[in-house]
Parts: sequence; C-alpha cells; structure tokens
Amino acid sequence: SVLSRYENQITILSDYLEEFPETDEPVWILGKQHHLNTDKSKLLLDISARLWFTYRRKFSPIGGTGPSSDTGWGCMLRCGQMMLAQALICRHLGRDWQWEKHKKQPEEYHRILRCFLDRKDCCYSIHQMAQMGVGEGKSIGEWFGPNTVAQVLKKLALFDEWNSLAVYVSMDNTVVIEDIKKMCWSPAQSSSVAHSSAHLHRSALGPNKNTAGLCPGWKPLLLIIPLRLGINHINPVYIDAFKECFKMPQSLGALGGKPNNAYYFIGFLGNELIYLDPHTTQSFVDSEENGTVDDESFHCQQAPHRMKIMNLDPSVALGFFCKEECDFDNWCTLVQKEILKQQSLRMFELVQKHPPHWPPFIPPTKPEVTTTGAELIESTDKLFELEEEFEILSV
Repeated sequence: SVLSRYENQITILSDYLEEFPETDEPVWILGKQHHLNTDKSKLLLDISARLWFTYRRKFSPIGGTGPSSDTGWGCMLRCGQMMLAQALICRHLGRDWQWEKHKKQPEEYHRILRCFLDRKDCCYSIHQMAQMGVGEGKSIGEWFGPNTVAQVLKKLALFDEWNSLAVYVSMDNTVVIEDIKKMCWSPAQSSSVAHSSAHLHRSALGPNKNTAGLCPGWKPLLLIIPLRLGINHINPVYIDAFKECFKMPQSLGALGGKPNNAYYFIGFLGNELIYLDPHTTQSFVDSEENGTVDDESFHCQQAPHRMKIMNLDPSVALGFFCKEECDFDNWCTLVQKEILKQQSLRMFELVQKHPPHWPPFIPPTKPEVTTTGAELIESTDKLFELEEEFEILSV
C-alpha cells in the first residue's frame, strides 16, 4: 500500500507543469469566473478539487479474464467518470466545495469516490463501464466516443439508487424540455410491472426526502448533449457558443479531445480550453477498512493542461447538472439568451414539445432484475455465457 502511494505521487510529480500566462482575461471553470492577476491560488484550488480519474493498473481483471489495466483504451471512460463525479459533488456537497490535502472530508465525499473505484462491485467502475459498453457495440478494451460513454452512464445510473439521478442524453442535437420534465418528475420511473412499482417509488423518492434543498419528487438531472461541431475540424461559428457553456452555473464541462485521445474539458482562457488529462497510469487504489479512500492520486495538484480550441476534435459531449427544477428552468433561459441568439448555425436546438415524428418518449427504467449496480456485472456475465452457448448450439 505504501509503495502504491509512492508510485502514484512520482507519476503525478513527473508530469510537465504548464503554467498559466500573465493576462487580464478571466478564466472560466465550470461556471465560476477567476482572475489570474488577483486570485490564481483560488483558481488552482478550484481545479484541484475536481475528482481526477486516470488510467490505472493492477486492478482485478475485467470480466475475470480481461485486462487489469485500462492504459491505452480507457481515457474516454475516465473522462466520463470525471464528468459524472462532478455532478455527484454538486449534488451532495455543492459546487463551492473545496478539497484540501490531508483535510478530513465528509462521508458523502468518500462515498462518491467509492462509486468509481476500479472494482466490479462499484457502480461506476471501469469494470461496469467496459461491460456496459458491450451492449453499445464496444468490445472490452475498445476506445469509446463521447456519445457511447454518455449512453453507458445513462444505463448505469438506473442501478444507482443512492444518487438517484435522471440522466438525459439528447438525440439529433435536440433537447426536449417536455421529455426532461417528464423524466425528472416521474415519481416511480413508471414500471409496467405492478409488483415492483412500490419499491421503485421508494427508491426514487427516498433519497430526495433526506437531501436538503431538493424539490420533493424532482430527480436531479444530469444532461448530456453529444454534438458534432464540424466535419474534420471544429467550425469556427460554434466557438463562442461552446465557450459560453462553461460560464453557465450548471456546467459540467465537456467530453472530447483529439482522435482516440480523450480529455475532460473544464473551462477556458481566451481561445484555449483547460482540461484534465486522464493519460497518466497510476496503481489501483482501494478503500480502507473504515470506508475512507487515500485520495491524493484522485486530485490533479498541478497547473492543468491547455489546448487551442481550434485543435478540438468536432465530436464532443456537453454536460450540465440541474439539482432542482429551477436550475433547469434557469439553464433553458440561458440557452435561449446566450447560445441560440442570432446564430445562423445553431450548436443544438432547445424545443418545448416532443417532436411528433419521433417515437414516443418513455423515461428509462431499471431492468426487471433484482440486481443492483454491484451485482450488475455478474448478471451480464451470465447473459454473455447464455449467448455463447446459443451460438455454439446454432453451429
């Protein structure tokens, strides 16, 4: 355990430190504005408070016989974990929560962190995400795109009763207000199976009753908008609108990067994007007997990387978190005012009603199984075994 911590710190400290330039321009990080010439230290503290997930090695093999490291293929999965973790931080601790090295943190923080540990019984682990990706047509060890990781998070969230998130992934560059409100206000995430409806009702409403500031019945919303902002390169017409998204108080940043090279974008300075880079391989870290996690390797304690926005691959996914309905209403107002105003080519559409030519919207529900996220992999393993047996019999 001591050697593991030493290896992780050496890996972090050996990275190239990229300092911010001297400038009067503001820096925007996930809805908060910072000024380098007056509060650079606050900016760096704000960045280091974000949970940073990187490649790991020496975890238990995925699926029992699969890879025990995600180096080279798991970067988009790690970025998806970072975006989701930021949503959970906002949900339980608030956007202004700060992390400090060696400072005791609340139980909710450690519980959030345990959701992402590299174990098959953690609901958002690399194991769960890789296995769930099989259903999206991605083999274990294959690189994900932004939309695929969004679909995986949407499915895994159905098994996560503690956080009780409603995950909406937009289709065809269109966000439908009516559908989101239907999903977030659906008291039981309505099930066609009568005997399970009471249990689902308790799991949907229970966590909200004990969480201060939440509207009764409103499930906190994780909104992900996959976009294509050009063909081979980002179209300059989208740049201002893209940057505007990082100014919104609901911002969870963006997933994207370069071909087969994913980053978690958390803000911008001028025409440079600021991002957390998952391309550092660290050793697997498990929780302690008391449930806490040695968390230093889960926070980037250095100046973050930057890249010119024009170097961004056009395939991205924006993320937003709305804890209450009023947050979502405010987001809609900001989109109309700042994103859709006077744009000949819109980055995405925001519509009130469900398009009539689309299939009916049905809020996603937890599959009719008795498993939770911790047992999900075992059930999918059995499903794969049955499929293999069927293929052999067919031959």
